[in-house]
Amino acid sequence: MVHTPVHASWTNQIEIFFSIVQHKVVPPNDFTGLTQVRDRLRAFEDRYNATAQPFQWRFTTPDLDDLPAGLDRHTPADRREESSAALAA
Repeated sequence: MVHTPVHASWTNQIEIFFSIVQHKVVPPNDFTGLTQVRDRLRAFEDRYNATAQPFQWRFTTPDLDDLPAGLDRHTPADRREESSAALAA
């Protein structure tokens, strides 16, 4: 099992990738034809694949274990009591 950080799921990473493509590779109104778009996307893909590195997650299993305590520190006491009551029911 792989734990992804709660603040950055794999879908966030995909959104970041496509944002980079949209802003840096294929900005609007920058091309005269589809061939030019295709060539630029393929060049970006080749460069990206040549320079890509595995991502090193910093969110560890102990971080995951500590997460409920951290959430409790940021949740008002009255909401914690409501949550506890709902779980007990």
